[in-house]
Parts: sequence; structure tokens; C-alpha cells
Amino acid sequence: MKTLKAGTRLKSAVCDTEVMVIRTRPAAMLLCCGGTEMIAMDGEKLGTVPDEAFAQGTLVGKRYVDEQDATELLCTKGGKGSLSIDGQALAVKQAKALPSSD
Repeated sequence: MKTLKAGTRLKSAVCDTEVMVIRTRPAAMLLCCGGTEMIAMDGEKLGTVPDEAFAQGTLVGKRYVDEQDATELLCTKGGKGSLSIDGQALAVKQAKALPSSD
């Protein structure tokens, strides 16, 4: 478990996914990709197969948020694993609707 800071870059230990922390809460959390804890950019990969329960994939350029919308990650490189915090899957952040100009 790590306390994340905005601007931190991490990569998956089991696939090609890389993320940047955009916003986070000041608490220790377990950030995983493919069911395995994410590692520093200079860390050593552990394997190449994500856990089947966390293998929905990540898309480059998408922002991922937790249920409380307290932690936001930007995917800088896509991969086969999906993101989770403390075992809860992260969802793609939806764009806000613009007001009509009528």
C-alpha cells in the first residue's frame, strides 16, 4: 500500500499499462493493474498475464476514477490489465455535458 501524490507515474507489473496520478486522496491505498500492485517506472515487471478478473484493458488517453471520484488517473499507455484501488475496479470518467445555448 502506498500514499499516492499528484504527478506520480506508475506502470503495471503484468502488462503494458502506464498511468499518471491526476488527483488523489491523502490516504494509503493499493493501486493495481491486472490484479497486481503497480510499480515505479523503473521497476521490474513480474509477468505478462493479468488476473482474468482484472483483464478488461485500459485505453490510452482515458481518465479513470474511483466510485467516490476522489482519485483520478490518466492512462498514458494502454494495456491488457484493468485498474483497481483496494480491489474496486476504476471506471472511465465520462465527459460533462455542456449546457444548451438556446
